[in-house]
Amino acid sequence: MRIPKNANGTCVAIVEAAGSEGASRKGLVQRTVAVVVGTRPEAIKMAPVIDALKARSALATVVISTAQHRQMLDQVLSLFRIVPDVDLDLMHRDQDLASLTGRILTRMPKTLLDARADLVLVQGDTTTALATSLAAFYARIPVAHVEAGLRTHDLGNPFPEEMNRKVASVVADIHLAPTPLARRELLKESVPPERIVVTGNPVVDALHRVLDWPFDFAGGPLEQFDRIDGRLLLVTSHRRESFGRDLENICLALCDLVSRFADLRIAYPVHLNPRVRETVVRLLDGVDRVHLIDPLDYVSFVNLMRRSALILTDSGGVQEEAPTLGKPLLVLRAVTERPEAFEAGLSKLIGTSREAIVGEVTRLLADPAAYRAMTSGVNPYGDGRAAARIADVVCRWANGDVGPWLDASEEFDAEAAPVAA
Repeated sequence: MRIPKNANGTCVAIVEAAGSEGASRKGLVQRTVAVVVGTRPEAIKMAPVIDALKARSALATVVISTAQHRQMLDQVLSLFRIVPDVDLDLMHRDQDLASLTGRILTRMPKTLLDARADLVLVQGDTTTALATSLAAFYARIPVAHVEAGLRTHDLGNPFPEEMNRKVASVVADIHLAPTPLARRELLKESVPPERIVVTGNPVVDALHRVLDWPFDFAGGPLEQFDRIDGRLLLVTSHRRESFGRDLENICLALCDLVSRFADLRIAYPVHLNPRVRETVVRLLDGVDRVHLIDPLDYVSFVNLMRRSALILTDSGGVQEEAPTLGKPLLVLRAVTERPEAFEAGLSKLIGTSREAIVGEVTRLLADPAAYRAMTSGVNPYGDGRAAARIADVVCRWANGDVGPWLDASEEFDAEAAPVAA
């Protein structure tokens, strides 16, 4: 089905409506799309999507914040100049998963109905995405799931994200898969192929935008890294699965590495979670050339990744960002729902064994050929045009298209996306 477009190239919803004389007439109707975010990763990935949706004249875009993570969410929304139309402000101090889920599920149905939402966009695998998907389902409002199809096939790892994204897939009407692999996972679960679109991941869109902004290390939170001798290793670790002995192993491995490589410095933005901070500070505070720093704003973090020689992480988003930047990545997890970079040779899953961490980092720092092999190739996660594809899908849905919403030639081609310079 070909979609009519206006002079700006954006799609226009044409409907037949009964006139006062009973005759039909044609008119323009805006469909309302509610975009719901609650955490920093959701806001980063949905920021370019929100902009792309707002550029479509056929769509009215309503941004709803659950404030699942108040401080870190607000930081990103401010960065991308997004002001929520509705802020539910649901975060509580020391909140648990059950109470947070309950608060969102209680408040969201009426919020969506008051917004007159025709479609709800959720992103990823957060508690916000889970509870909003259920709330929309209960309110009989269609759901579009951004970053659909990621799977580890282990409900306990990562916890609770694997369950969250599977439930979102069960109720979703539109599955916006970031990669061909994610599409294949959805097909295995009997999702109709016409309801799946491979868009690429909008985190790549956001990352390219930030890379274009001027940045100066001097005078900011990264001033100590403005001019450094030697190589910089960036570390992030905050997942529940790593609490306790695994996080201790990671910290002890970092001590071993700075002892082994005299030119190595380590930057570790330490998560605010008290269980993370207690372990990291106890084992690493005062260790020479290990820099424990507070969590960074997104622009600073992107530029610290760009300055780094190597990245260690258990983060999902960093697994997509590091390959986009052409940085070798070692993943501190037992399993990952993002194996595309591993298959492309841009990352490696190494777990949290002290010996494995030291061995793999040593291999990359001591072997230039091994290092080079992980710094080039195609980026399996996106080409910077995911947000436009997502907006096109929503626009075509708004015009009554029942899918498939994009031709194969319009979808993301994971074989033709070079890493960023």
